[in-house]
Amino acid sequence: MSQTAASLAGTPSAALRQNAEREASALPPLLVRAQQLAGSVLSGDHGRRRAGMGDDFWQYRPLQQGDSRQMVDHRRSARGDVQFVRERELQIAQTVHLWIDQGASMRFASTPALPQKIDRARLIGLALSILMLRGGERVGLTGGSLPPKRGNLQVLRLAEALSRDQDQDYAPPEDRAMAPHARALFISDFLGPFAPLEQALSKAADRGVRGVLLQVLDPSEEQFPFGGRTRFESVTGALAHETLKAAGLRDRYLDRLAERRDALIRLCRLAGWHFGQHHSSDSALKSLMWLYHGMDRGRV
Repeated sequence: MSQTAASLAGTPSAALRQNAEREASALPPLLVRAQQLAGSVLSGDHGRRRAGMGDDFWQYRPLQQGDSRQMVDHRRSARGDVQFVRERELQIAQTVHLWIDQGASMRFASTPALPQKIDRARLIGLALSILMLRGGERVGLTGGSLPPKRGNLQVLRLAEALSRDQDQDYAPPEDRAMAPHARALFISDFLGPFAPLEQALSKAADRGVRGVLLQVLDPSEEQFPFGGRTRFESVTGALAHETLKAAGLRDRYLDRLAERRDALIRLCRLAGWHFGQHHSSDSALKSLMWLYHGMDRGRV
């Protein structure tokens, strides 16, 4: 190292830069990708467009009977003969609960060129959380392991929690500790047992929780491109089936998949939730924007 380089390395600015680089390198790769994805979405204001006690200006309106004289905006009223009231916007922070299936079935990708389903689920879920947190919402995980909170530190907590795999093939949805009238996002392939999901959404509906089921599938799970002798095996190896004529299973498999999708849609309709689908070969941004704008505009 030259003397100039050595002297620069010892300056406070160089030390700060080294610390920043060291901290950045320690960030989970998931968080970096989620921040980049969230940055692609135009963040809107999550304030509810309704008059109330807030900091942001909403509108001027004429003075009405029953209004206090202290509410009059004299500068605006001085422009004419009508007295105007300056209304501000009521901003109510919402609570958003997130559940992402981290079971082994989600660790599937049909080709090395595609991401595993869990990678895409985590990316979309964390990116949406970042957008919600930027809008002043409280975001956390279902089950009480990570209660909903605001702030940048919560993003780090979410990234760490979502990076933990589970051992079982199909992880049941966690329905505990959901705040009344909150919003929720459940992301899974939803190919496991149906009863736990019915129970979770029934409990959520009883508490006034509205949300979205986002089904993430690999393209091969939609197309069933198999023929001849094939061995089907779960990611953990606990389930296996071998056949000499895989093509003969295609129609039955696709019928069962369609039945499951119809059941998910009916369940969402009964619970007042919305159903969405994402393929791991598609753009994550498209699904993120659909989720974000649905929650932002009050449709979820």
